[in-house]
Amino acid sequence: MPVVGWRIRVRGVVQGVGFRPHVWRLARDDRLAGQVLNDGAGVVIEAWGAAAALESFLRRLREAPPPLARIDAIEREALGGAPPYPDFRIVESREGAVSTGVVPDAATCPECLAEIFDPANRRYRYAFTNCTHCGPRLSIIRAIPYDRANTAMAGFTMCAECAAEYGDPADRRFHAQPNACPVCGPQLWLEDRRGPIECDDPITEVAERLTAGGIAAIKGIGGFHLACDARNEGVVAELRRRKRRESKPLAVMARNVSQITGFCAISPAELELLGGPAAPIVLLDKVEDMLAPSVAPGQGRIGVMLPYTPLHHLLMAAVEGPLVMTSGNLSEEPQATANEDARARLSGISDCWLMHDRDIVNRLDDSVMRLDKPGPQILRRARGLAPDPLPLASGFSHARLLLAMGGELKSSFCLLKDGQAIVSQHLGDLEEAATHADYRKAIGLFRDTFRFEPECVAVDLHPDYHSTRWGEALAEETGARLVRVQHHHAHLASCLAEHGMEPADDATLGIVLDGLGLGTDQTIWGGEILLGGYGGFQRVGHFAPVALPGGAQAMREPWRNTVAHLAAAFGEDWQGRIAGTTVARMLAERPVAMIEQMIRQGVNAPLSSSAGRLFDAMAAALGVCPDRQGYEGEAAMALEALAAPHLRHAGPYSIDVEAEGGPRIIAWHDLWAAVIDDLNSGVETGVIAARFHLGLADMLARVATAIAEAAGITRLALSGGVMQNRIVLESLHGALTERGFEVLTQSRVPANDGGLSLGQAVVAAVSDQGE
Repeated sequence: MPVVGWRIRVRGVVQGVGFRPHVWRLARDDRLAGQVLNDGAGVVIEAWGAAAALESFLRRLREAPPPLARIDAIEREALGGAPPYPDFRIVESREGAVSTGVVPDAATCPECLAEIFDPANRRYRYAFTNCTHCGPRLSIIRAIPYDRANTAMAGFTMCAECAAEYGDPADRRFHAQPNACPVCGPQLWLEDRRGPIECDDPITEVAERLTAGGIAAIKGIGGFHLACDARNEGVVAELRRRKRRESKPLAVMARNVSQITGFCAISPAELELLGGPAAPIVLLDKVEDMLAPSVAPGQGRIGVMLPYTPLHHLLMAAVEGPLVMTSGNLSEEPQATANEDARARLSGISDCWLMHDRDIVNRLDDSVMRLDKPGPQILRRARGLAPDPLPLASGFSHARLLLAMGGELKSSFCLLKDGQAIVSQHLGDLEEAATHADYRKAIGLFRDTFRFEPECVAVDLHPDYHSTRWGEALAEETGARLVRVQHHHAHLASCLAEHGMEPADDATLGIVLDGLGLGTDQTIWGGEILLGGYGGFQRVGHFAPVALPGGAQAMREPWRNTVAHLAAAFGEDWQGRIAGTTVARMLAERPVAMIEQMIRQGVNAPLSSSAGRLFDAMAAALGVCPDRQGYEGEAAMALEALAAPHLRHAGPYSIDVEAEGGPRIIAWHDLWAAVIDDLNSGVETGVIAARFHLGLADMLARVATAIAEAAGITRLALSGGVMQNRIVLESLHGALTERGFEVLTQSRVPANDGGLSLGQAVVAAVSDQGE
């Protein structure tokens, strides 16, 4: 039988995921000779054998890659000559060629899970069990190359048995950098404010304390969590008091799917999200009230996750019910990662600390996802998802090295390199000093890890964002070209990029709804209809501008937006128009005259087309969070929960659209008139909330259809933080899809500002190529 040779190049997430030993095993099965190695572009395989065997090898490689790998492309070419070895070997990477990226941290695989519950296994009940298919990655890396010496495992020398596993290509722990066992790896202990607690098993002891109503700080893979019994209202309320987290929902960890079904509905697709390697928090519809009311007050959904480390699996097996598992911090602070920091910052919150001696090098919050009718949606992209690179359209393959700095809130940054976008983990709000320090540290790590010296830096138009200022400083330091990208243009481009749209085929109508962003006219935008693509856009529609009385204060106090909207809708006699309603009674207790004066005089009351503030105004008008929001989006989330039970029987409100030769302006007089009439008629507030949501989606669908048809556009994109509202997203997507449009939504990066850096990167890349 004739022997033929192939050179096979595999591109994608194929380094640091056990790809070479996987290739080695497949090649040996098919009796091939040759070699596999990493290089700067991925994995190169040189294989010789019978043609049928090579075809079998390639098919199996494509259909069944390692669990953490992602194959973006496989290229092959004929290879002459004889194989360099009589068998198949893993060879060292070519000197200086490899630029191995960092894959996300991955949930415990089934094989490791079986080991920790097997009394006969040497890793029985070992909380740091991992292999090539699971365990910490980004959370432990300090520098490149990605080997043990450059991770938090550097201080733990492998024992003989672990070293044998590490060196055996046939073993699933071959080159698993965090490989360890009870003999040579990290260790757990429990302590309280007085010091270490003597006990036989720290996990069993902390489980007993949690069951008894205690609050524990638990050191996880990307930071500390605060845990308590999710069924005990007293301790959940106490956790909120100590943590100063008045109303923001708390995440829950359940032992298994059977336990989840005791309080939430779960579909097969949601189960797939929960049980995948990323193991994110998934928002599920609540069906039973077995959890404490304080877990998610006023919400119809609960953020639920399954155990994703051996420590979590062992802990959840030792407690009877689900646990609250929320970030280890005071509200608005970054999550604690270091032992000493956790002792200091959580001393007023936690009763005890479950500690270990492996450092958390890079903070990683839990990722948050939700399954909507259009598909999965990422609300926070962090542990398990970042920094998985996103392949871009071929038109970006020759773009210069580019760093995009993201926004101010829900910040992330993005590296564009070799036709891929590497978006960082969620880093938080840069107004907080510790978060800003983490952001700068993470940029430095990524620049080192990916050997990245930016030739172009992209920032938001807003000059006062911390991300903008740091981007300006980096551009000056490195000599990189600086590109400023309008906020909502970046949202549109982010959606196009994750769907692989080519720069030459990017003409799209974007509906971008969010809180606020600086517009090209230096006013504050937020409810936008944009026609364009990466290279530019026209503002072809927008929400009518309404004052933001108090500026940032209007974001925190929804009632201010109610006053501004009613004054804009009805003029000077707006108070007469609402007389006798619950809105009037709500506003009677507040300094309305001061707000009116600010609006009339234009003092600290800038005009804004913000969609987010419209939701705040409506929520307060219906008695939802009128005084103050405890967290961003609280009023809108509560309004959505109020509306959800009434969608089937509530018809949409009619909303005005003005079109006088320029951009279509969406005005609010008819909307507010209908709301006031319904309040006067005693219509239930939930029905009013439902009519508002449906009316907004119906109006946007009609306006978008008219604009798209006039422009000859068949593709629409939905982005911005308001698209995290399930009612708006699903209603709008359904209406536009029924009209025959291709409708793009976001599923690889958040529609909120967490995806902004991706959009900035591709806009800047196209701008840079056009220079």
